[in-house]
This record gives sequence, structure tokens and C-alpha cells, in this order.
Amino acid sequence: MTLTLYNTLTRRKEPFEPLEPGKVRMYCCGITVYDYCHLGHARTCIVWDTARRYLEWRGYDVRYVQNFTDIDDKILNRARAEGTSMEEVSERFIKAYFEDMLRLNVQEADAYPRATHTLDGIKRLIYELEQKDYAYPAAGDVYYAVRQFPEYGKLSGRKLDDLLVGASGRVDVEDPEASKKRDPFDFALWKGARPEEPQWESPWGAGRPGWHIECSAMIREELGETIDIHTGGADLVFPHHENEIAQSEAVTGKPLARYWLHTAMVKVEGEKMAKSLGNFITIRDLLDASGGSRSRSVSKRSDHRPVAPMAVRLFVLMAQYRKPIDFSDDAIASATNGWNTLKDGLLFGYQYGEQLGWTPDAVGAGHAVSLQDDLVERFNEAVDDDFNFAGGLAVLFEIAKELRREGNLLVHEGKTEASPQELEKQWHTLVTLAKVLGLEAQPEEVTEKPADGLSDAEIEAMIQQRAEARKARNFAEGDRIRNELQAKGITLIDKPGGVTTWHRS
Repeated sequence: MTLTLYNTLTRRKEPFEPLEPGKVRMYCCGITVYDYCHLGHARTCIVWDTARRYLEWRGYDVRYVQNFTDIDDKILNRARAEGTSMEEVSERFIKAYFEDMLRLNVQEADAYPRATHTLDGIKRLIYELEQKDYAYPAAGDVYYAVRQFPEYGKLSGRKLDDLLVGASGRVDVEDPEASKKRDPFDFALWKGARPEEPQWESPWGAGRPGWHIECSAMIREELGETIDIHTGGADLVFPHHENEIAQSEAVTGKPLARYWLHTAMVKVEGEKMAKSLGNFITIRDLLDASGGSRSRSVSKRSDHRPVAPMAVRLFVLMAQYRKPIDFSDDAIASATNGWNTLKDGLLFGYQYGEQLGWTPDAVGAGHAVSLQDDLVERFNEAVDDDFNFAGGLAVLFEIAKELRREGNLLVHEGKTEASPQELEKQWHTLVTLAKVLGLEAQPEEVTEKPADGLSDAEIEAMIQQRAEARKARNFAEGDRIRNELQAKGITLIDKPGGVTTWHRS
């Protein structure tokens, strides 16, 4: 089996071959830290965290770097509105980022470079571009001469003749410095100081860097001139990643990245997520029944029940990363049900392991465990196809449903169909593969109420009430209790001798 990845640069799937055998250098364009992270950020961070986990599972030594953009007009605007500083705004939302990602079980990157920490590298790169005639100063600013780079547009497939003036987006929002440019397509590498804005000294005068040059410099400083995988959201293909290529490759003469991978957008009830549409959902909106972000952001969700973090992660991984996903009540309900199924399987060992005569603490405790080879092979075969996590999940659901069925047999009939040894191997396989996808349940969750809201003891109590009602010939009450349990997914089985067993659907 060979891992194949869809490369945005070549527009086809290609076998993955890292620059250095056994090692992967991977960069993800991170967050501009001016607000709480939203569903789009959640998708990007979960997908590339899972890709990194899978590469490590397949034996690669991965160095994973994700930046923070902490110099940006949006951060400055928020600081002005709050009467604080750009640094205070950045620090607050960087802290919030780590809090949110911890809840979603996103592992920390190996490094988190920031624009403010990479200024020497940024200025060095601009200087080299100027020396090679790819950049020119203009009244305190420095611009990249786009037409000097013949391959400009190779990532996005766009041609200069088709581009709109001012397409450099966030760098020149309304292009107020158009008169300084030699060509309307040129974009800013360095922006001259403006009143009451943070500024740093440079050979071109005081000012601050443009957005695109920041990532080029951070990649070079952290990972070198050419990396294996560059990731980010699809909205960054143009102009951001296109400009990164132009800046970096003009200086080094080498490819910036061998593989470019991009996640598609998140929609909400079929619409693009936007504050103006009232459907802007932060991660905190989703995970908390109420919270600070709720007072700012309005969601179209019909209720504000908290969603389990692992259900959010599952929602993201159930879709192909290159296709848009639509967040809706039905979609999150489906993901929640799916997570409850997986969680039942993941907790199987903690719930029944001792009863079956084996130690459930073996997984994750440094003990060697035996896995079911055919299931591992099917999982790898699925995910090797361009990080097809949904295909890998199908294998996990198959195991989880079988374990849940065996658990019901053990509870209600006192025995299982499969041997304890087979069940132990199945459970270890499920826990191990689920962890590759970042899906984990904790032993203490065994004591929590399931999604139907009824504990085993409460179900047994209702069955006893039903038995007493039937004994008193109050059959209507007995039927009412049966129907109530059935509505919650609890099936009752009346057996000879007045014995009633039950199981969750």
C-alpha cells in the first residue's frame, strides 16, 4: 500500500515521497489571532492534526509547524476598538486557541512561530528579493514585482490578465497605495509606518511586514527552503499561497513545497458562514451550552445544547477534506449518534474487561498489545487514499457495533459469542486506530449517563415499576413504561418465568 495525496499544485493524486526518507516537514497556515476560532478553523486544525497523526502511525518522523499571524489589520482594528494593544489582543486569542484545541484533542505543533518573532527573517527575505530585482521600494513601502516571476499563478491556475486590481486581499484591502505600485498586481512586502500603529525599524524605514511574506519567512526559518507538505484552507490558495510561492522560489530557486493540500470551506445550513448572515459559529458556541462567545455571535442552530468535542471531531472527519461540509442540526445529530456508537466500543474494555478476564489498562499504558491485522490493513488501505478518514472510520464503526452487541449479550445472557481473547484483540484494535484519528474516550466516562439520558440502574427501576403495574393488572401503565423506554432506544424482551431483559438499540 502506498500513501497517495491530492496535490493542488499538479491537480492530481500523487504517491507520497518525502524529500528525506522516513521524515516529513509539514507546515500549516494557522490563525490570525483577533477573535475566537470558528468552525472553519476547527476543520482545518482537526484535519491536519489527524494527517500528522496518521503519518506518524505509518512510521514517519514528522516535524509539524503551525504559525500565528500576530501582525494584521484585523488585530489592529480590534485593539483600537477595545482601547488595548495589538500584543494584548494577540496574546488573549492565542491563549483561547490552545484552550479550544485542547478540547478538540488537537495535539500541539512542534513549533508555533509568530510574525513578531520572525522579523529578522522577514527583512532578510525582502532584502534578497530586492537584490534579485523581484522587489522594489516605494515611498516607505516595498512591493513584490509579480510580472518578474513567470510562474505566478501556477498553484491557483489563474492568469495575470484575468486578475482584478487589488487582488492581494488582506494586504491591500482597498489598495490605497495603488499610486506607489509599478503594476496593479504587485503586493506589499513591507508597509511604511502609519500614525498610532506598531512599527519596526528596517532598511526601508519604520513599518511592518505584509501578510504573505510572514509565512515565507517562518517556513524558511523553521523548516528550510523546501518542505514536504504545505497545508491550509482552500481560501488561502489565492492569493496567499500563490504569493508565498512567488516570494520563496524567487529567492531560493527551489520548490517551496512538494505537496500542497487544502481543506474546503464549512457551510452552515447551506450558506457560507459569516457574521453578517447571523450564522457565525465559534468552537465555544458549539461546545458550551452558554459562554462568552455566545453573547457576541449568533447561531442559526435551533437550540444551544452543548456538543461533545469528539462529536465535532467526528463530524469533520466523516467528510472528504477537499469537499465542502454543511453544518446543520441534522449533521451534528448524526455525528453525535456516531460518536455514541464509537464511545460504546471504546469503553467496552473498561466496562467488561475484568469480567472477561483481561486487563483493560493495556492500551496506552506502554504494554505490548496484539491487534487484528486484517482490520488494521483495511484501515490503512482506506486512509492511504488521500487521507480518506471516512473510509478509516467505517472500519472503526464496524468494530464498535460488534463490541456493543457482544456487551449486550454479556449483560443479558451472561456470555458472549466471541471468545474473551478475540474481544480483547478487537477492543485493542479499535482503541489504537481511533487514537490515530484523535478519537478517545476516558475510563471515567463508563459511569456517565448515555445519550438517552438513562443509566442502567434507572432502566432497571422502570422495568421493576412495569412488572409491578402488570402484576396489579394495570396493563395501560405497563404499556406506557414500555413505550417510554422504546422511545429512548431501549428494547425490552419478556421471557418465560416473568423475566424481562433489555438492550439499547
